[in-house]
Amino acid sequence: MRIAHVITRMIVGGAQENTLLNCQDLIRVHGDDVLLITGPALGPEGDLLAQQALAQHSGEPVPVRLIPALRRAIHPWRDVVSYRQIGRALREFRPDVVHTHSAKAGVLGRMAAWSLGVPAVIHTVHGAPFHPYQHAAPRVAFAACERFAARRCHAMISVADAMTELLVSARVAPREKFTTIYSGMELDPFRNANQAREATRRQFGFSPDQIVIGKIARLFHLKGHEYVLRAAARLVASQPQIRFLFVGDGILRAEYESWIRQRGLDEYIRFAGLVPPSRIPDMIGAFDILVHTSLREGLARALPQALLAGKPIVSFDVDGAREVCVNDQTGYLVPAKDVDALTAALARLAADPEQRQAMGDRGRAACETKFDHRRMTQRIRELYLRILATGGKN
Repeated sequence: MRIAHVITRMIVGGAQENTLLNCQDLIRVHGDDVLLITGPALGPEGDLLAQQALAQHSGEPVPVRLIPALRRAIHPWRDVVSYRQIGRALREFRPDVVHTHSAKAGVLGRMAAWSLGVPAVIHTVHGAPFHPYQHAAPRVAFAACERFAARRCHAMISVADAMTELLVSARVAPREKFTTIYSGMELDPFRNANQAREATRRQFGFSPDQIVIGKIARLFHLKGHEYVLRAAARLVASQPQIRFLFVGDGILRAEYESWIRQRGLDEYIRFAGLVPPSRIPDMIGAFDILVHTSLREGLARALPQALLAGKPIVSFDVDGAREVCVNDQTGYLVPAKDVDALTAALARLAADPEQRQAMGDRGRAACETKFDHRRMTQRIRELYLRILATGGKN
């Protein structure tokens, strides 16, 4: 098959890693012709394609078509230019399948592919662009855009059942248009994450007896670091052996560092900064617990990654988190924004090494096959073939 993937930007992030692995598998395993159409990787998160090119054993190289005008922010003139350039790239490539990702590229890419009569147009929902924390006007507008775009594709993939429920309830598309396919990843680096545990902990000044609670997320709005910080201030007062490690960078770092300094918590909280994907397993290996407090997320890759490494989770009960963080089994789910419940759950796990071990073991067993990128690509490709064979019917 000839398959074009369209995504807004290839920053270091879950949707982007998912897309890159899918492209590489299609080329290497299935022998497909693949083109990745993307805008520039702007922002503090880093350029995934550049990092991948520098990494050893980075996988199959993927042909890329850069659309300079394609940006995340709404900009009428650039968006029109992007739409035309995406259409030009698709006309030249002549794909059997167009598979779009992210909000902006999802709308423009589906419009362009549909107008050209591409036989199979697929969209993956990594996370809904509308959410309860927006003002009403943009929330209504984004939902309307998604309904418009959903009528211009043959099928939609959700990375978690929770995404399907959200979009069906918002009347974006009927339930039968959705298929849940969990986001895939390389499993072995996470299974072997503890091999670098001691060295990574020394890098950040953590001693063997300290309990390290880690969070992997951009330092950005709605990622919920402020709730972890408030919990940290309470926890270290009663359990001074606890430490925190924030992996990721972003526009809120200076604000968080100032908050930490003002409260004298520098000793307890470390920032790893922007870390290449190849080093994420090392970071998780240094953790004892993963905390996840994003207020909106499809299904954060950090959750199964931590479980594959045998680390239990404490997570806000939002979107797809409960599909891997099973309460009292692989971790604890707490209500979003509830700092009291978050603090209590972290304190309970920090004080109980046997519980951490048991939860981590159960989590690893549950995630062993579900999140293999080869399984993800096989299921996605089966969906492509089904759409092509049925003339656009899922």
